Amino acid sequence: MSTKGKAVPLSVPSMPDAETGAPQRRRPVRAAERWLLKKFLAAIGNPPVDLMMWDGEVIANHKRATIATLHIRDRVALYALMWDPNLRFGDYYASGRLEVEGDFQRFLEAVYRAGNATRGSGIFRDRLSRLAYRPRPNTLRGSKANIHSHYDIGNDFYKLWLDRDYMQYTCAYYPEQALTLEQAQVAKMEHVCRKLRLQPGETVVEAGCGWGGLARYMAKHHGVNVRSYNISHEQISFARARAQQEGLADRVEYVEDDYRNIEGDFDVFVSVGMLEHVGVDNYPALGEVIDRSLKDNGRGLIHSIGRNRARLMNGWIEKRIFPGAYPPTLREAMDIFEPNELSVLDVENLRMHYAKTLEEWLERYEANIDWVRETYDEAFVRAWRLYLAGSIAAFTTGSLQLFQILFARPRDNDLPWTRAHLYEK
Repeated sequence: MSTKGKAVPLSVPSMPDAETGAPQRRRPVRAAERWLLKKFLAAIGNPPVDLMMWDGEVIANHKRATIATLHIRDRVALYALMWDPNLRFGDYYASGRLEVEGDFQRFLEAVYRAGNATRGSGIFRDRLSRLAYRPRPNTLRGSKANIHSHYDIGNDFYKLWLDRDYMQYTCAYYPEQALTLEQAQVAKMEHVCRKLRLQPGETVVEAGCGWGGLARYMAKHHGVNVRSYNISHEQISFARARAQQEGLADRVEYVEDDYRNIEGDFDVFVSVGMLEHVGVDNYPALGEVIDRSLKDNGRGLIHSIGRNRARLMNGWIEKRIFPGAYPPTLREAMDIFEPNELSVLDVENLRMHYAKTLEEWLERYEANIDWVRETYDEAFVRAWRLYLAGSIAAFTTGSLQLFQILFARPRDNDLPWTRAHLYEK
């Protein structure tokens, strides 16, 4: 089942009182609450969404066709949503105290689009974000805890909806719209390899390797030797087993350690999908790691979710899904390169490719929803549905970007004159 274009069934029962557990008394919506809700809708840009209250009253503040209806099950959920929508929408949706009737994807996109237009202005903007939702620190110890809470929840869970061959948990690349997810992930890895102009026998260091797919691809199809660093024990164990099975253990080394402890001299540095977990405070340290790791004519590529303007990660995602996450702007990312005189050669934005990747992930996730529900619980099911669908909305509305940044030493003059090598058959 996909949530795109379909109504999400309303199956959540009336909620008991949050404090006493007793059945709630269905007091009607007050005039002051009605006024506050209209102010709230105005503050988030008056999206074409209706609000249905616990007593059946419908409140709207737009003059367009309604995309979806947000059911607010109780008064506590109402005030929590108005005070802190950044965090509480996710929490109360996961628990069933908020429900969306209608096209869930279009609902999220409408809310994101309206919020982007207003930039969160008004009396109900996310007042607490800059204090309460700063990313958890990505120190050596903090990074380990942050990564464990997301990536070590079980390889079997990720196998349900990632590509079968390489388990790439990063943006795929669709040079042709009709590609399968498996084909598009191979196309992404090949796109990265071509940008890096890998040559047989070269050495590559990878910061953050996921389940090890890119390292195995580079070794198998481009003849390089790879050392990959990752602090997720589950992922490293999986990657080592796969490299052994594929006969690549002599060319790919997986190191269970932090990127800050990278050692050695390499021709190429690559990092796909890790910068989001580094934190801007650690960009100078990452730049120093790259500088000391690359040979005189070294080159590299960083692939990362980003933003057009500096802004914290959604508070609910940072607290409940992706602790420590922060997508940088290009200006912020330059703190990696500028102090070390690393020349940026090319920047490509694959924003819509990530939206399509996420659509494929969500469709596969929904197809396996019974397994997820039996293995975890209903709140987990709803939370990850919101996470995946909300991420689609963030990319389709331009709240998030996907940058591939290619760089090299400034004295390297052996550079291609055009991009033709990227697209040759």
